[in-house]
Amino acid sequence: MRVFALLWTLGFLLKEAQTWSFKNGIFHNSIWLEQAAGVYHRESRKGRYQLTYKEAKAVCKYEGGKLATYEQLEAARQIGFHVCAAGWFDRGRVGYPIVKAGANCGFGKVGIIDYGYRLNKSEKWDVYCYNPNSKECGGVLTDHQKVIQSPGFPEEYQDDQICYWHIRVRLGQRIRLHFLEFDVEEDSGCMADYLEVYDSYDDISGFAGRFCGNDLPDDIFSTGNVMTLKFLSDASVIAGGFQLKYTAFNAAVFSQNYTHYLH
Repeated sequence: MRVFALLWTLGFLLKEAQTWSFKNGIFHNSIWLEQAAGVYHRESRKGRYQLTYKEAKAVCKYEGGKLATYEQLEAARQIGFHVCAAGWFDRGRVGYPIVKAGANCGFGKVGIIDYGYRLNKSEKWDVYCYNPNSKECGGVLTDHQKVIQSPGFPEEYQDDQICYWHIRVRLGQRIRLHFLEFDVEEDSGCMADYLEVYDSYDDISGFAGRFCGNDLPDDIFSTGNVMTLKFLSDASVIAGGFQLKYTAFNAAVFSQNYTHYLH
């Protein structure tokens, strides 16, 4: 009996070990990666912290998903999902995932910042949904390069979209955003539909620009190995959308070439 238990344990550990691997130099667990693929953050179109528990469940259900569990949120966090915004998740719990400790977010801690199970379901927060078959509207991106586009592209995007893309590449690398196509409702100050870029883990700090209209934005370079993009559309006019490509590159090589250019 002991021999059988030992063999079973060894088999389990071997299977678990085989799920771990490096992808583009970033250590992943393939089970976590699969689970985390469908975890995403949503906020009300009225702004941050506007959803009751009932409304939060309705938001996820409307998109064909459900409230994320604690385990799914932690799985997403393990591959770089970092959002500085508290939201509802499964069973009336509230919290948010932190990858990098910061003074302004997460109380200097790393992990799921857990507010616990809320007795008052009328409290208003954001929401974390889970849908592994969700549309391409945001996510955690760790590839060396990838094309990002508005939902439905090349068709027009729809009203009331809020999408976050969190780009995470290897330490020592930087990120270049190169815009291929851009057509977002033009508005003075870009207050209606817009794409925002942040040179940071989240949309709290590192603001790099807000874009709308149909002029192609210039290339944007990160100062580190992370960037966050946020796309938002309002409830009225729509447009053709956008397509851009991000590429990771060696920061040291870029620094040398830039210094050579200046001289």
